[in-house]
Amino acid sequence: MAGSASVAVIGRGLKIKGELTGVGDLSIEGQVEGRIQMSNHLVIESSGIVQASIEVERLTVHGQASGNIDASDRVDVRASANVAGDIHAPSVVIEDGAAFHGSIHMDVGIPEDI
Repeated sequence: MAGSASVAVIGRGLKIKGELTGVGDLSIEGQVEGRIQMSNHLVIESSGIVQASIEVERLTVHGQASGNIDASDRVDVRASANVAGDIHAPSVVIEDGAAFHGSIHMDVGIPEDI
């Protein structure tokens, strides 16, 4: 989240059930269950546990995420992450060591001359 003016944080001691919506960057260190719809960048920190459908621009997962992910820009699954669910994004990076169970759908244009 480098360069962000402000980042909202759901701290380690918090557990939220329901729907999170908003504009801006969000860092999750605690637990979230339900639905997340954010613009900009969502980071699930190593202590974060998310059981939700996620709709964001960019997502970086260091912790645990279960549920379908729809990102308009990019999804980064870091080596420490454990992700279960389908990912739909134009760019997906899964680092060596990460645990992933699901499918990946990438909408990228294929040139017609191929």
